[in-house]
Amino acid sequence: MRRQAGFTIVEVLIVVVIMGVLTALVVPNIRVNTIRVKMTEAILAFAPCRNAVSEIYQGGGDPPADGVWGCEIDQNASQYVDRVSVDPMGKITITLRAALAPQLATLDLTLQPLDNTGAIMGDSGSPVARWRCGSALDQSQVPVQYLPSTCRG
Repeated sequence: MRRQAGFTIVEVLIVVVIMGVLTALVVPNIRVNTIRVKMTEAILAFAPCRNAVSEIYQGGGDPPADGVWGCEIDQNASQYVDRVSVDPMGKITITLRAALAPQLATLDLTLQPLDNTGAIMGDSGSPVARWRCGSALDQSQVPVQYLPSTCRG
C-alpha cells in the first residue's frame, strides 16, 4: 500500500501565519527606506546653494545684504523639491513636494552653515567649518526617521 506524501493543512497555516507576521514587520521599514532614498535625491537640491554660500564665506566676503545668493528657485526646483531659498546668513531651506511622500508635502528641510566653534555663521567672513542638516534648531520640519544618516543634525 502506497502512502501519499504532502503537507497537512496545519503545516500550511503555520507557514502562512509566519509569512504574514514577517510581512507586517518588514513592509513599514521598506516604506521608510524608500522615502529616505527619495529624500537623498531631494538633498541634492542643496548643492548649488551650498557651494555659493561656502565660496562667499571662504573668500572672506560678507553675505549679500538682501539674502539673494543667486541659487534660489521659487518653484518646481525638482521632482521632489518645490522651492529653494537662502536667508541672509546662508541657511538653505528646501520645501518638499508631495511626490516625495504625501506626509512630507510642503515641509521644510534646512541646511545651516556653522563656523569652527559650531556657531551659526555671522558677518565675520570666516570660512564655513561644517553644515548642520535637518535640525529642529534651524526650523527643519521633516521627522528624523525620514532623513538619511548624513542629514540628522
